[in-house]
Amino acid sequence: MSGDGQHGGYRGGGECHGAADGRPFVRRRVRDGLVAAVVPVTVCLAALVGLTAWTTAGAAGSPPRIEAGVGHLRLPRAADDRSTAVFRITNLGDAPDQLLSVSSPAAEEAVLTRHEPVEAGTGDRADAARPVTSVTVPAGRTLTMTPNSLDLVVKVRTPLRVGDTVPFVLHFRRGGPVGAVAFVVPFDN
Repeated sequence: MSGDGQHGGYRGGGECHGAADGRPFVRRRVRDGLVAAVVPVTVCLAALVGLTAWTTAGAAGSPPRIEAGVGHLRLPRAADDRSTAVFRITNLGDAPDQLLSVSSPAAEEAVLTRHEPVEAGTGDRADAARPVTSVTVPAGRTLTMTPNSLDLVVKVRTPLRVGDTVPFVLHFRRGGPVGAVAFVVPFDN
């Protein structure tokens, strides 16, 4: 087509299929813009409806809620500054959490340790303790630490007596720090 203005030809701003003032071209640009905006808005609304339904149904759950019961710290044997501590840890939430570490102002170090039976060369069973980096506390469950399964090897700073209370902080991945107290008990307890 020629640019002479006849029959709605090219006017320099785009192709016009109708009126001489370019209104159909503007309408087409507006319509294309609205169509382009509808797709992401529809996807966002669908995701919002899905997440709302998931949460309403209870599938989203709640975060871990950790409680630590009173623990026991075995009195170190004479001339030894290491002993073991155990706790009963309950996760009241709907999501699992991980115990990452334990600290105490009364301890130089506290190491999570798992005990596993191994076969000795004589056919007897022995106990092998190995440090672990974390321990999972399942949702809605209780983890009971024992000196024969999972415990803390604690290097104490000062001598302790039976009946003393020792503060601890249990550090969880999602639940953060949780305070706990352990009573010092005789080693054979």
